Order: sequence, then structure tokens, then C-alpha cells
Amino acid sequence: MKRVIYPGTFDPVTYGHIDIVKRAVDLFDEVFITVAINPSKKPLFTTKERVEMLRESLKEFKDKVIIDSFDGLLVEHAKLVGAKAIVRGLRQISDFEFEFQMALMNRKLSGDITTIFLMPHERYTYLNSTVIRNLASLKADVSSFVPPNVQEALMKKFK
Repeated sequence: MKRVIYPGTFDPVTYGHIDIVKRAVDLFDEVFITVAINPSKKPLFTTKERVEMLRESLKEFKDKVIIDSFDGLLVEHAKLVGAKAIVRGLRQISDFEFEFQMALMNRKLSGDITTIFLMPHERYTYLNSTVIRNLASLKADVSSFVPPNVQEALMKKFK
């Protein structure tokens, strides 16, 4: 079985993230989506809330997708869940420098884990969670960027 891990903060999950999941599901037997606990970020949603939003948003893939969270080194978590590769989304050229650096560091830490870059559909290349949070905080309609359950959660946070 070919299992990959798709890590991220997913704060919140967007249609861009979901597009990457769809592409990964087409390529691999199982996609382990992992909510990263990043001490340098202050997320809007708790880890539990983000996991639940992902579960609801990705329920159509329940046979091929597993969702969890982790705190620590990504390559260690990848080994723990039996992943052979890490999937990362690249929206724009500006993403590449950071992602390339992380891929090289992960390779140094664990040479048997490969990083695979997937590009989302071009309609999602400008999308990121920070923009969505900012729009939602200003009461903008984010329904074309996030699933309905995520839009509802954002509306509750910014009442």
C-alpha cells in the first residue's frame, strides 16, 4: 500500500487544500492528512476544530483519507504512520523557496521519505488560510473559497 502524508495547519481548510487532497487520492492508496501543531503560529481554530472541519470537508474520501494531528518532527510522524512520502502543495513560485528548503531538511533528517509537490488548479493559486481568515474577520463572503461547514465555523468565530 502506498501511503503519503499531507501535513498543514489547515487554519482553516480551503478548497485549495481539498484540491491537493483530490490529486493525492488519485495518485496514492491512502492519504494521511495531518494537522500540524506549529508553536510559531497562533491558530484561529483549535487542533480539534481543524481536525473536525477536515473530517467533514473530506467525508467523500473517507475510504482513502485518514485525518489526525501531530506535534513534533514531520518525518518522525510520517514514519510512525507508515508514509513513504510527504505531499506539499505549491500555489505560486513564492511557495517554492520555503517548501524546497523544508524538503531538503526532511531529506537530511530521513533519507527514505520523499517530498512530492502538487500544484492545485489555477483557480486556487491565490488562496491561502490567512487571506480567508482576514476576509471572514471583515464579514466578507468566503463561500467560494471554503466548504459550508468551514464558512459556518468562521462566521461563529467572527460574530
